[in-house]
Amino acid sequence: MWFGIAAAIGNTIAAGIVAAQGYIAAQLPNVWLFLGIWIVGGLYALLGASSLAELGAAIPRSGGQYNYSRRALGEYAGFIVGWSDWISTCGTNAVVALVIGNYAGVLFPALAGRDATIAVVILLGFAVLQWRGIKWGSATQLITAALKTGAFLVLVIACFIFGGSSHAAAVAASSPLPLPAGWLLATAFMLALQKVVYTVDGWDGVIYFGEEVKDPGRDVPRAVFGSVFSIIGIYLLLSAAVAYVLPMNEIVGNGFALGTAATRIFGAYGDPAIRSIMLISLLSCINACLLFSTRTLYAMSSDGLFFRTASRVNPGGTPVLAMTLSTLVGIGFCVFQKFIRVIDMLAFFFVANYTLSFISTFRLRSREPDLARPYRAWGYPWTTGVALTASILFLAGALYTDRVNTPWAFGILVASYPVFRVLKIVSSTSGKSV
Repeated sequence: MWFGIAAAIGNTIAAGIVAAQGYIAAQLPNVWLFLGIWIVGGLYALLGASSLAELGAAIPRSGGQYNYSRRALGEYAGFIVGWSDWISTCGTNAVVALVIGNYAGVLFPALAGRDATIAVVILLGFAVLQWRGIKWGSATQLITAALKTGAFLVLVIACFIFGGSSHAAAVAASSPLPLPAGWLLATAFMLALQKVVYTVDGWDGVIYFGEEVKDPGRDVPRAVFGSVFSIIGIYLLLSAAVAYVLPMNEIVGNGFALGTAATRIFGAYGDPAIRSIMLISLLSCINACLLFSTRTLYAMSSDGLFFRTASRVNPGGTPVLAMTLSTLVGIGFCVFQKFIRVIDMLAFFFVANYTLSFISTFRLRSREPDLARPYRAWGYPWTTGVALTASILFLAGALYTDRVNTPWAFGILVASYPVFRVLKIVSSTSGKSV
């Protein structure tokens, strides 16, 4: 259970929170909406957690949501989930590694301007670490997740204990900012919610390791719900701490609001301190993302939807080819940074995958009523139905309001069919040759 929570925290609490606060405040420049949007995102995650916990406990396979869609809806649906999950996780790893390179350049001027080189070295370093075996990657995840959780909680406590004078100054300096009205407000809310969904996604981290959990019927649900409450709680506390110390006009559009808040509390040491915390946080994220992407590709290859050799593991239990390919794709994103725009599409991919998982919950309840379910979703079918409806509305709203990134994401999903057919043929041929 603790490893599942550590994996979720490691993957989720990373660079997203730094950029998200300024973006959300720019869309919703009101402190109650600024905090409330995190609660809305948390409720969506909580509703979805119930269904994912049932699926994870009933189908304890490594590889994440891919397994559920494949079993319930067929190979192509599973391929869509697995392929988009793998690519987006590799892209996330590249972005996180580039942010580490940027922060390292700020903290150590001799490294400035070498973001891509540092990012590639870091990705290769974690690949070597995980190549040594499952225990090395697991231990690293537990340690880094604990360190960054403690560091963020210390920052929150410091803001509320020592930020009294900054809060008074923020109240005195604050003035109501104009809010959009009508349809413009709905559009702003949707765009802010997209950012929240992307930032909090990863709470289901334990389901990527279903085959490696000793008691999935008990520990998968506990890890899923523990992750949701931990992640939303930390994000809400961090946002509340920033809103306590800074006036809203200083948060709007601020790409490093946490650093600004830390500077108000710790003076000149604030910015370096928060960047140091973020370095630990980002390293934990890279380790988790590499674990996730490797397991997804491993599961797909085991089922004949990718090269069969990607399912082979070394004596330490690591799928070496799957890990190598995941690392190389991440390095490719680092080198050709213009392709990093895929990150802007991730919220659409994430919710599309959740939508198929919620549909899978209904389908498996109907088609396999006798399937052993150590945990059954609370409030079913209502909670699953509400989560599914919310997902569909989110996708429709994203298609309508985000005319730049969402159509590209939708197009990539549609274009995945020929890739699916080619990989099926290749994997079938390689399987026969073996």
